[in-house]
Amino acid sequence: MWYVIEGRDAPGSLERRRSERAGHLARIETLRDEGRLLLAGPCPAIDAADPGPAGYSGSLVVAEFDSLQSAREWAEADPYVHCGVWSDVEVRPFDRVLP
Repeated sequence: MWYVIEGRDAPGSLERRRSERAGHLARIETLRDEGRLLLAGPCPAIDAADPGPAGYSGSLVVAEFDSLQSAREWAEADPYVHCGVWSDVEVRPFDRVLP
């Protein structure tokens, strides 16, 4: 089943986000390589493709997991959680309709 993982950035976490980005992306690339990734990306804090110092409000990952519990475990193991980029993470089922 598909699951939405929404991480919300902590205030002032832009530098930590930058320093942990490679590890975060490596985990997402593994999902992609396994054919389990629908989409992933950050949410700019302002209406701009490059938010500059405004940073990001969070990130969204939609991926396939065996269960809600396994999706939660995957999310909780992310470098963004461990270094405090994401102050809150919500994981919920997703019913893919299109495409």
